[in-house]
Amino acid sequence: MAVTEVPRLKIEGPLTLPAPGRLVKDSTGTYVEIAERKIPIGGAIPPLRDGEKHVQYTTTLCPICMRLIPGRIFEREGKVYIRKVCPDHGEFEELYYGDAKLYYRMMRYEETGKGAGKIKAYVQLSAPCPFNCGLCSMHENHTALVNLVVTNRCNMSCYYCFFYAERAGYVYEPSLELLRYQIRQVKKQNVTLAVQITGGEPTMRDDLLDIVKMLKEEGVRHVQLNSEGIRFAEMYFNNPEAAINYARQLREAGVNTVYLSFDGVTPKANPKNHWEIPYIFEVFRKANMTSVVLVPTLIKNMNFNEMGLILKFAGKNMDIVRAVNFQPVSLTGQLKKGEREKMRVTIADAIKGIEEQTEGQIPAETWYPIPVAAKFAKFVEAGVGTEQFCMANHPMCGAANYVFVDRGPDGMPTRFVPLGTFFDIDGFIEYLDEKRFDLENSRFRKLALFKSIVDLRKFVDEKKMPKELSFSKLLTSVLIKRNYEALGQLHYNMLFIGMMHFMDLYNYDVERVRRCNIHYTLPDGRVVPFCTFNVLESLYRDYIQAKYKKAELPKESLKVFNPGEKYDRSKYLLRIKKDPLYINTYKGFIF
Repeated sequence: MAVTEVPRLKIEGPLTLPAPGRLVKDSTGTYVEIAERKIPIGGAIPPLRDGEKHVQYTTTLCPICMRLIPGRIFEREGKVYIRKVCPDHGEFEELYYGDAKLYYRMMRYEETGKGAGKIKAYVQLSAPCPFNCGLCSMHENHTALVNLVVTNRCNMSCYYCFFYAERAGYVYEPSLELLRYQIRQVKKQNVTLAVQITGGEPTMRDDLLDIVKMLKEEGVRHVQLNSEGIRFAEMYFNNPEAAINYARQLREAGVNTVYLSFDGVTPKANPKNHWEIPYIFEVFRKANMTSVVLVPTLIKNMNFNEMGLILKFAGKNMDIVRAVNFQPVSLTGQLKKGEREKMRVTIADAIKGIEEQTEGQIPAETWYPIPVAAKFAKFVEAGVGTEQFCMANHPMCGAANYVFVDRGPDGMPTRFVPLGTFFDIDGFIEYLDEKRFDLENSRFRKLALFKSIVDLRKFVDEKKMPKELSFSKLLTSVLIKRNYEALGQLHYNMLFIGMMHFMDLYNYDVERVRRCNIHYTLPDGRVVPFCTFNVLESLYRDYIQAKYKKAELPKESLKVFNPGEKYDRSKYLLRIKKDPLYINTYKGFIF
């Protein structure tokens, strides 16, 4: 029988939940018992061959049986690879980072985390990572973004999606009370809460407004809605005012940002919602939903060549678009090496591709890894004496850039000016590290912090900085006020470009998992890193959601699953193609 009620667990402090896995050593060998499976541990160190340079060792997984085995990260012909050898399934090699020079540069900014906030750990430690999530005492970072799965239903069936109900064979849709319990579990870390409502497609739930209101009641500071936006467009086709009112209600209830799927400018690159984007944007503009992040899933032979166009599209729509967050595809399932090579994109590939596609306006050296934000946080922490929101991810997990966008009279971007072209980021980071120790030893921390801030102007090249931008004042405001509004002002003056490369079983690096700060909260009270939840889905996501499922689906569910819920574009396509709104939206791109 499906579990629908809130678990009756007495949670008073750390180390109170049982771990999902258990390490066992017996006459048959060493293995982990988890999710009613036995997963072996151990293997030989992968060899290093001629023409290869050793970079470092790590632990990884066999992509077939998930055995925990040694991994070697190495350089060959200017790229970085990961190699592993499973005793049962042989050797596997995968591209880890597409440019060795960029890899070494990114790794220079490595920072350590402090564990899972005030709670330190949710589960007992009884199995090696990643079979003990979570969070356990081996984990190095608190939760920066909470992924709250509200449904596995979706009005689309994209082939590269992590999961949806038809594939699972059941509907997973936790009650409002159970979702509240999950959020309260994350609150135990005592850090600023940012929550992404995700799925499936969250707008499939009729009580989405109630979920948003609940999050605000629980003190969530930032609410992000992860959506492909199809419902907003379909509502607009039938009743524009109803669509606008729905989006406005979500905004007023507390949705700060829409994390919107957007795989490209052309219909070939973006079959998901190319046709609907003009109407989604129209709804958002009229509903005052002015913080949209475009989220392209990057696939080499599908939309990789449209990254520059995507950035121009974002720049043209900066009245509502705040950021673009590229996500190189995570290759799930059993794929031959040749098939993976046709699709594989790493962060380095994307960075170099953007440089080429913007004619050198956004060069590779202007990108920085996520841990740079941790250096910033530790500097502020040293100055004010209180713990700060700290994103000490592994440098390979993500990269970021800020760009100022020059636009012509028609609104089309004419030039991208990255922050790094007029602000000495490397010098600033060195400065933060140096001053951090001075501040920690200062008796008058706030005064010392203020004196340090006065010197920030020396890192700004006023001659190269766009005239419309007063970056040194904005940065000083963020440091002095240390509040959400000051950071928001920075976002509204520039376009943020991010990269997040979620792993798969072929490039799995356990060190990255231990530093993850994008977490899923589970209905049993645990908090699990993204790349265990979705990559080891049979041990985490699918296993736990099956226990809390709402209803079974019939075997022929793909054809009969909730009739009317799957989106039928054919009803609107002729109308869309003739609509001036559609034509004007893509003017300068495909018209």
